[in-house]
Amino acid sequence: MDRKVALVTGAGRGIGKAIARELALDGYNIVINYNTSEDGAKELYNSFKELNITAMLVKCDITNEQEVKNMVDAVIKKFGHIDVLVNNAGIAIDALFNEKTVEEFKKTLNVNVIGTFLVSKYVGETMIANKYGKIVNISSTNGINTYYPMCIDYDASKAAIISLTHNLAVQFAPFVNVNAIAPGFIATERELEGMDDEFVKQEEEKVLVKRAGTAQDVANLVKFLVSDKAGFINNEVIRIDGGMYGSN
Repeated sequence: MDRKVALVTGAGRGIGKAIARELALDGYNIVINYNTSEDGAKELYNSFKELNITAMLVKCDITNEQEVKNMVDAVIKKFGHIDVLVNNAGIAIDALFNEKTVEEFKKTLNVNVIGTFLVSKYVGETMIANKYGKIVNISSTNGINTYYPMCIDYDASKAAIISLTHNLAVQFAPFVNVNAIAPGFIATERELEGMDDEFVKQEEEKVLVKRAGTAQDVANLVKFLVSDKAGFINNEVIRIDGGMYGSN
């Protein structure tokens, strides 16, 4: 059987790692993209040896167009096709509003927005050629109506990803489903960094289900969206935030 192939960007840790693992367990061949999280990416790659799938490890700076082209070419050479793309890679540079620099703002937009555009562009071309594809972009409730001036650049980038999603859905129709998901408070190591127990408790109180989300919660939603069961879901932005107070 020719297994479906899923490329997950930023798969070396956190949400991306959970998504890649869940899709592997579901029988996909997995392309693990990373740029800085080499140890986590290699750990994930090695863990797949016990599964009956083929994994590929690719270091790629998604803001570098040539590196993105090379990555996609390498995946096509190995597998012949890419069926699923999860644009998960992203950064957040938290700083007080008055201390945030133009360089930081540009870097955040470059990784989160330009990176998503570039990978979608080159993977999308192969999906159109094969007349099949599923793309899931990882946005955030920060891009909708959760506001923190200290991460104004991150919030802007996640709003831009939602706009990208709508435009890509039109561009790649009718063969490729393009959706975005907007996680709320997800308790990854990166998210919890610098938070004390009291602050975490306060954030959890804002959630109707009274807990933080997990990377696995997000992975479960991605698995559904890229499955054939979600074939009629397209051009959507789906919150996964436990029902935050004040969310729409």
